Amino acid sequence: MIDHARDLVSVHDATERLLTAAAKLDNASVAEPSRLPGWSRGHVLAHLARNADALVNVLEGRPMYASAATRDADIERDAPRPLDVQLADVRESAARFQETGAAPADWSRTVELRNGVTDAAARVPFRRWVEVELHHVDLGVGYELEDLPAEFVEREIDFLTERFSGHPDVPPTRLTDGTRAWSTGREADAAEVAVRGSAPDLLGWLAGRRDGSALSAQGGPLPSLPPL
Repeated sequence: MIDHARDLVSVHDATERLLTAAAKLDNASVAEPSRLPGWSRGHVLAHLARNADALVNVLEGRPMYASAATRDADIERDAPRPLDVQLADVRESAARFQETGAAPADWSRTVELRNGVTDAAARVPFRRWVEVELHHVDLGVGYELEDLPAEFVEREIDFLTERFSGHPDVPPTRLTDGTRAWSTGREADAAEVAVRGSAPDLLGWLAGRRDGSALSAQGGPLPSLPPL
C-alpha cells in the first residue's frame, strides 16, 4: 500500500539534500549545462520549482499546467535567475507542496496529471520524490544514481517497469540485479530478453540517465526504450 505521508517525509528529506548541494554552486555554475540535453542547471532548478506548484494544482483539482507551451515558457523564463533566487523558489514551492500534502484529503481519489495521465492521489508524493531525486542527479554536482536511497531505487524500478509493461515497442524483458527481478515489455509472445546489472544501472537505463552499457543482455540485444 502507498503511504503518502511517509513519502512526503522522503520528499522533504530529498529536497533538503538537493538544496544543500545546490547551495555550493555560484551564479556562473548555475548557468552551466546540466546533464539534461539543452538544459542548464538553472533550467533544472526552475523546473523543480514549477513542478512543485504543478503538483499542488493536481492535488487541488486544477490542470497540472495551463498548457505545454506555458510550462516550457515558465522554465525558460526562470532558468537564468541568480542562485539565491533559484534556491528560494525551490524551497518555497517545496513548502507549498508539503502544506498541500498535509491537508486532509481523500488520498484514494484519482487525479489527472499531464497528457491525460491519471493516478491515485496517494502516489503524487512519490512522483514528486522521483522528480527531486533524479533531477538532483541531473544537476551534475556529485550526487549519483549510486547515492540514491535503496528504497527509492527499488520503487522507481517497480514504477518504470510497470510503465513499460505491455508496451508494443518493448520486447518481453526480465531484469535482475541478482537479488530481485522485474518483468516489463510486451506479453511473452517470444523469448524474453534477460537484462542483468546493478540496481542503479538498471534504474539509469530505465529512466534514460544511462545508456545501458554497464548491463548485460541475453536472449537478444538490450531493448531500446521509448522516451518517458
